[in-house]
Amino acid sequence: MTDETRAATLAGGCFWCIEAAFEELTGVRDTTSGYTGGNVEDPTYREVCSGSTGHAEAVLVEYDPDELAYEDLLQVFFTIHDPTQLNRQGPDVGTQYRSAIFSHDEEQHRTAERFVGELEAEGAYDDGIVTEIAPLEEFYEAEEKHQNYYDKNPDDRYCQFHAEPKVKKVREKFESETRTA
Repeated sequence: MTDETRAATLAGGCFWCIEAAFEELTGVRDTTSGYTGGNVEDPTYREVCSGSTGHAEAVLVEYDPDELAYEDLLQVFFTIHDPTQLNRQGPDVGTQYRSAIFSHDEEQHRTAERFVGELEAEGAYDDGIVTEIAPLEEFYEAEEKHQNYYDKNPDDRYCQFHAEPKVKKVREKFESETRTA
């Protein structure tokens, strides 16, 4: 991160999908897939997938606040995943796939709480939002093979069925803020 950028850490299912969607936004400078919210130091993918570490698959999004507001990231986040599913997204089940916002400071925490409160007040979802909002304590970078997975493996069936629809949704709903605009 630089003096000109900020960071947001979001979990909403498989990090391959979340990372791919955020990579579409012009104000995003970098994304890193990793693990956070658990109780094991420097976990591996296999350990996180076992469900025993307490970590979520998450994406650290480095962004330029002059081009993209934190609220914009939250809007995209709540568009590309289902915040009403507890400990799952689509076919992926387990606490590692939970919906969570890991705030980097008190301002992000308050903004996330307010944002979720507004979604609930307007009845944006039929079921209640279960997204966890917690302070970011430690973020562990995932293994290299998980970084930019969608870009490196566009023909992977999982990516075609789960990441590609999220990428398309971002391109359609946030067209003016995407790299293809």
